[in-house]
Amino acid sequence: MAMWIYPFTFVISLLLSLYLTHVMRRAALQFGIVDRPNGKLKRHKKAVPYLGGIAIYLSFLLALSFSFELNREVLGLLLAGTIVLLLGFIDDLGFLKPWVKFIGQMVAVLVLVRSGIFIKLTFLPTYVSIPLTFLWLAGMTNAFNIIDVMDGLSAGVAFFACVAFFLVALLNGRVMVAIVAITLAGSLLGFLRYNFTPAQIYMGDTGSMFLGLMIGALAMIGSYTEKNTLGFLAPVVILWIPIFDTFLVMFARWRKGIPIFLGSPDHYALRLRAAGFSVKGVIWLSYGASTVLGGLGFLVMMLPSPYQVLTLVGLLAGVGLVGILLLQKVEVK
Repeated sequence: MAMWIYPFTFVISLLLSLYLTHVMRRAALQFGIVDRPNGKLKRHKKAVPYLGGIAIYLSFLLALSFSFELNREVLGLLLAGTIVLLLGFIDDLGFLKPWVKFIGQMVAVLVLVRSGIFIKLTFLPTYVSIPLTFLWLAGMTNAFNIIDVMDGLSAGVAFFACVAFFLVALLNGRVMVAIVAITLAGSLLGFLRYNFTPAQIYMGDTGSMFLGLMIGALAMIGSYTEKNTLGFLAPVVILWIPIFDTFLVMFARWRKGIPIFLGSPDHYALRLRAAGFSVKGVIWLSYGASTVLGGLGFLVMMLPSPYQVLTLVGLLAGVGLVGILLLQKVEVK
């Protein structure tokens, strides 16, 4: 396929997102679909409209439809994404119980599996890879929702992850993965024009769940093990920020004796804020870390095994130290 298709889909999705995000912001304000501050977890100064997730989804869908053949895998991605998008929208309106949302997420993952999108590693039998697929996708769907606690954070981290997966797919000749990744990146960049601090619109669960499922699926269907057997860990490295925050929050809540799914200000971004960083400082630090992690993901995929192991051990040690410092030295209120 001609190389022009990649910048074409990126620009189309970017322009559509810029327009649709503006439209959705006006619609949300008109119909009162806003996130109001409550003085606890929601400490923004005034009500901020939702529906940004719908703008991301529509710009992604339209740009992809213009540029790529809708084969079985792409249709599976779009159908599963639509399911979690609708779940998130109902949840944003406040009418969805957590167990219903979880069941809906499992249905979306089942759609992906039936479309042939699941973890495929030669050393894993199917009876292991399918349950692992459900665990991975459910985790990523909620991980991007968990880090969506600060203006521009979740969308920005997702953008850099999409760019990394695009480059990996380009390197390995995976055209479908590359087009989906760069199209989603364009949609996110257009949304960030309005979501970067101070945010004029939020994506809500509508967008964060959609992003988590799409990026989790993109991470699964790339090619990583052509150079070495541990290359399959590259997506984990690329997506380490949402993974790290998910485990940090769960551990902090467990230590406090509160349910792990109950909201609390234990996220790494809020802890950095409490440590004295500005909102923009936290965001740019997260973007920088996302870029570095993307590079490390490439190293894990390309390096010979001994250096690959050293890279992974160094990353785990560094992340572990950061986690300990955030938990022990920073108090959040």
